[in-house]
Amino acid sequence: MSSLAPLPLDAPGSSSAPADILHEVFGYSQFRGPQQDIVEHVVAGGDALVLMPTGGGKSLCYQIPAIARQRAGRGVSVVVSPLIALMHDQVGALHEAGVNAAFLNSTLDWEQTQDVERRMLRGEITLLYAAPERVNTPRFLSQLDSLKERGKLSLFAIDEAHCVSQWGHDFRPEYRALTVLHERYPGVPRIALTATADALTRADIVERLQLEEARQFVSSFDRPNIRYTIVEKKDATTQLLRFIEREHEGDAGVVYCQSRKRVEDVAVMLKGAGINALPYHAGLDAAVRQKHQDRFLREEGVVMVATIAFGMGIDKPDVRFVGHLDMPKNIEGYYQETGRAGRDGAPADAWMAYGLQDVVNQRRMIDESPAGEEFKQVMRGKLDALLSLAEASDCRRVRLLGYFGEKSTPCGNCDNCLNPPQVWDGTDAARKLLSTIYRVQQLSGISFGAGHIMDILRGKETEKVKQFGHERISTFGIGAEFSEVQLRGVLRQLIATGALAVDAEAFNTLKLTEGSRAVLKGEANVTLRESVSSPAARGGKPRREKAARGAPSPAAAALDADGQKRFEALKAWRAEVAREHNLPAYVIFHDATLAAIAERAPATLEDLQGISGIGTKKLEAYGAEVLRVCSAF
Repeated sequence: MSSLAPLPLDAPGSSSAPADILHEVFGYSQFRGPQQDIVEHVVAGGDALVLMPTGGGKSLCYQIPAIARQRAGRGVSVVVSPLIALMHDQVGALHEAGVNAAFLNSTLDWEQTQDVERRMLRGEITLLYAAPERVNTPRFLSQLDSLKERGKLSLFAIDEAHCVSQWGHDFRPEYRALTVLHERYPGVPRIALTATADALTRADIVERLQLEEARQFVSSFDRPNIRYTIVEKKDATTQLLRFIEREHEGDAGVVYCQSRKRVEDVAVMLKGAGINALPYHAGLDAAVRQKHQDRFLREEGVVMVATIAFGMGIDKPDVRFVGHLDMPKNIEGYYQETGRAGRDGAPADAWMAYGLQDVVNQRRMIDESPAGEEFKQVMRGKLDALLSLAEASDCRRVRLLGYFGEKSTPCGNCDNCLNPPQVWDGTDAARKLLSTIYRVQQLSGISFGAGHIMDILRGKETEKVKQFGHERISTFGIGAEFSEVQLRGVLRQLIATGALAVDAEAFNTLKLTEGSRAVLKGEANVTLRESVSSPAARGGKPRREKAARGAPSPAAAALDADGQKRFEALKAWRAEVAREHNLPAYVIFHDATLAAIAERAPATLEDLQGISGIGTKKLEAYGAEVLRVCSAF
């Protein structure tokens, strides 16, 4: 580097004040929420556990301390990250901001790996991203030892920290070995970060990572821009297609399915309907997965249909919806996945369809697990909480936040708040269902599935009913007043609460449990929401109005006609730059930054100063080009 070249923005000797770094490097005028307290605590050498919702700005909570400590001569910060794609994009974003960052992962060849290691050992790298598997290797630990001996090991940031907990929704055993960081480098501060952890998972993170002395920063889990909607499955793929066509035509979204085959089938169905959909699951070739992920991140309006193998670390800000065609295992997984929508703060939807088979499948997976009974009991409790959210007739957001220990008031923006459902007492129907199961078992000596039991209760003389003589059972036809939809709701709740079991080895037949007794005796009530086909059917409030295809980004909606033209021109320019740098467009500038530029209509570089998202390096790198684009209008 020549003496005339500008110093990197993380170079020693620059201001190490967090507020200065926030402004100079990242282009923001002020911290959000608890960011400042977290940053100052970690810069001072304190350990921290940070719980902050997706899109809340977790990355800055360790990136700014790393830069500040590097400027103060403290050396290299190591970021433990579980995903290659996330490392690539975060390092690319830091380079764009003028920060010396690098990653070590399997995408590098041996020569490239050695080059990164040499730069790390010379203290030239501010933030080094590595997977937990690499961090735990003797080679990497010996390199950290060398840095520590020279006082050049600054900070450990453990991202997606819920992966360390067996109670978390994405447990990864390799995270457990990260206890070595505390034991081997006790004087080096550590910050663990996650978007989702209930009290049990949080306690496990503290214990497993030995963060007992760490200060805990727990932000609000509320994402007010996300509208939560949960519908009863009828024809799930048709319901999904209708939802996308009516409310999210042309929008980027993610659709989660439980199986690889279902992912493939749904992606084909959506493509056939003219939607730009791609499949993603662990069974696809790695190159295909990477290609699909790159398209999702870099193109507009792509819908990714995926298993849970997709999503962690996805920073795309303009995902307008997340759909679930199958129920997740727990609320943490649901919250993490839905949180990938609306990271830009603009309105977004979390839509889920669930039914009796979801309850059966999830319950069966827990019961058939080789895990110990204690683990199974915790997992059942987590599933019950999610089922309670799905069956709720009150505010979804209050329930969701309450799970994480946060009190709130009705949001006015979930399906239940907008269109309050009716509730009904299903206790009588539950007792009749259980009685029918008991009498069928007594008569035939074998168990039957839900459909057959409901046929008996509703008095339907099917061939199967006649074959087994079940029309002679005393409960035959005594539930004729209940619809099949109502009875399926009752069955869902009975299975969810353990008052009824599903025998997976006997073709998913139903059998009574110890918990059945309380319901049969009238000691336990069953209250359910009334099933309805659509908000319009019950005269409820209308759904969120969908912008027409080709409508401006939410960030630019308030611009006048000339501003819209500038915004679109800036987006086209940004897309070119992103392609050249092999990065998602939002890494160059977010839509909100482009909208602010378009509104200001800058004529000089000074006019660009102070716009959120334009730091010193980006002003230097792109300022003249931005002015050129704007000058055309």
